[in-house]
Amino acid sequence: MTRSRSRNTILFAGFTLLLLVCFMADLFIGSVHIAIGDLLSIIFSGKSEQPEWITILWDFRFPRAMTAVFAGISLSLAGLQMQTVFRNPLAGPYVLGISSGASLGVALLVMGAVMFLPQREFHFQTWGVIAAAWIGSGAVMFLLLLVSLRIKDIMTILILGILFGSITIAIVSILQYFTHEALLKTFIVWTLGSLGNVTRGQLPVLAGTLSAGVLLSLVCVKILNTLLLGENYARSMGVGVTTGRILLFISTSILAGTITAFCGPIGFIGIAVPHIGRLVWKTADHRVLIPAVMILGAIVLLISDMISQLPGSDRVLPINSVTALLGIPVVVWIVVRNRRFANIS
Repeated sequence: MTRSRSRNTILFAGFTLLLLVCFMADLFIGSVHIAIGDLLSIIFSGKSEQPEWITILWDFRFPRAMTAVFAGISLSLAGLQMQTVFRNPLAGPYVLGISSGASLGVALLVMGAVMFLPQREFHFQTWGVIAAAWIGSGAVMFLLLLVSLRIKDIMTILILGILFGSITIAIVSILQYFTHEALLKTFIVWTLGSLGNVTRGQLPVLAGTLSAGVLLSLVCVKILNTLLLGENYARSMGVGVTTGRILLFISTSILAGTITAFCGPIGFIGIAVPHIGRLVWKTADHRVLIPAVMILGAIVLLISDMISQLPGSDRVLPINSVTALLGIPVVVWIVVRNRRFANIS
């Protein structure tokens, strides 16, 4: 027991240090070269020989890096919860149709509103678009909560969540068919995901909302651990499975829905990172896994953000493409190399 705790302490310390290194590296990378010395001077003294560098760091690179940290934490934690609740190694934060609901909200506002307000343009950095995504994901969550109160079988809820997501995708496709080309291209670019749309003024709202989702997850640690052995066992231990399921659905909806609202859909982080956490920490105890996947998720998305910026170039790749290229091989390698890591328990 003591050796296990010591190992966990070393792992947490090492990965926390790696997180700090990745965060600083993400601040350093960009189309405008800022020397390390100047970067540190701006951070610690607020002074620079080039005043525009201060603006670049605090108004563009810092919000982007913080958004990567928040998104990595949220999506990884949401994925861990869904894999445990559904006892499915391929379950992710968007398995309940939360992302699709957020996309529908944005599509209805941006493309649907054009039918009635043809002179009005909506930009994807505005609070209106963010609110529309929140409402869309919240509507899907509300439907799932109603279903979960009447249906006890968790696999039935999973199937219904997938169906709800498919319905929203169908509606979005219809809206795309009738919209004009310029707006369609803009919406498709949004669906590819971006960490650069969040402004420094929006960061407190993003952090505060996600904190509520993380807090709910921490409250449900005991429920998550008992669910590893099945819902019947959890009920025999006196755990309120239905209540716990609802709390976990709300937490996942807040975490995944908020990130989708601010950044667009970002895939595969929530599927891959929980597996990496189990592999590295060699445990299924959520008291260890929850902080582990939060740290790992932040690191992975920071690395993805650095890759997406194509160091040495002024172009930026869609973050969804990078996370897919990193996430899919990891999941395939883990499952093929050692099948026991495909089993949640």
